[in-house]
Amino acid sequence: MSAYNYLTPEGHERLKAELEDLKTRGRNEAARAIAEAREKGDLSENAEYDAAKDAQGMLELRINELEKALSNARILDGSHLDTSKVTVLSNVTIRNTKTKKEMKYKLVSESEADLKEGKISVTSPMGNGLLGKTVGDVAIVETPRGNMEFEVVDISID
Repeated sequence: MSAYNYLTPEGHERLKAELEDLKTRGRNEAARAIAEAREKGDLSENAEYDAAKDAQGMLELRINELEKALSNARILDGSHLDTSKVTVLSNVTIRNTKTKKEMKYKLVSESEADLKEGKISVTSPMGNGLLGKTVGDVAIVETPRGNMEFEVVDISID
């Protein structure tokens, strides 16, 4: 696994906005929930207080994850990327060698992956299998149902 978290400029801004929201609004809401639960009496038998403290812990964990991701972030500019091989931010068109079905994916960092938008993580089995391939190469991807083969049809950057 890479020491860097490669992000698009949009992905970087989205993570920064989420972090800022959690540090301000999120922390204020957590403190308010704890204060309200505390007012309800005996803390030793107060499930609401325990739940509020747990929620605060999860909030701080997410803030820590975002800070770590942003501290290791490298913002990628697609205009400087090589389209001769599959890299982070590549749009890659692949063809299943068995079914001949073509699919197009954009390889992104784990934090930006969204299959509905056709964005797959470079750390996913598919993304990892495609990294470094050139047009015409066949990527073998391990799946629970066995290995699948995909031919790289096209590589582009938008």
